[in-house]
Amino acid sequence: MSLAVVQSDPDVPFYLPIGQECALFEHAFRHRLPLLLKGPTGCGKTRFVAHMAARLGVPLITVACHDDLTAADLTGRYLLRGGETQWVDGPLTRAVRHGGICYLDEVVEARKDVAVVLHPLSDDRRVLPLDRTGETLEAPANFMLVASYNPGYQALTKSLKPSTRQRFLALDFGYPGEEAEVAIVAAESGLPAQRCRGLILLARRLRALGDVDLEEGCSTRLVVYAATLIAGGMRVDDAVRAAMIEPLSDDSETRKGLLDLAAVTLG
Repeated sequence: MSLAVVQSDPDVPFYLPIGQECALFEHAFRHRLPLLLKGPTGCGKTRFVAHMAARLGVPLITVACHDDLTAADLTGRYLLRGGETQWVDGPLTRAVRHGGICYLDEVVEARKDVAVVLHPLSDDRRVLPLDRTGETLEAPANFMLVASYNPGYQALTKSLKPSTRQRFLALDFGYPGEEAEVAIVAAESGLPAQRCRGLILLARRLRALGDVDLEEGCSTRLVVYAATLIAGGMRVDDAVRAAMIEPLSDDSETRKGLLDLAAVTLG
């Protein structure tokens, strides 16, 4: 059995629904509720948000969160321009002023003070206080706050407090089932579905390894990379090594074991 993939609108980023996630996102948007996406690296969280923003016809502002990201980076700051000090909105403030989806990718990576500005936006108040300018912005109907994180990387020093997490609806993402993943990789890479099957089988075996010290298994994103290289004429062995083996580990012995598994799986 194979899944038929039809991309009806070329302006909407490709995304193959796995369950009811699209319906949940639409309900959250219409009812002005924030949404938290949880799942491993490369499983489609960011593509899903881009797909839904395009479907809903609203702007998307994406923020890649990191250790040094502060509340001021999101809200804005005064900058010197042409000899004058001017206030410049940050990405979160722009989304609140003008509407749209503000997507905080890997939100747990941001500094703790970020939660302070998210709380009044992610409950029934839906406001953004700007202490530096004295403004309190009310979020318009077409504003939505979406955040994501990878539970597998959570630690005591990097986790969402219950007081933050319980302000969001939550949606759990995982890697798609075999047939869905074949359809996704074929649609994204242009490689025929039958030729994608071996790559999918290898990815699933890599994810199932329990005796190898890997932080995470092979993502769907990496499988798409491998299939894209193969569709472009690269040898399968070279594409698999570059896209599905080398990114998983820096340890030479571990990589050798993964390459052996690839050789057995792909014949």
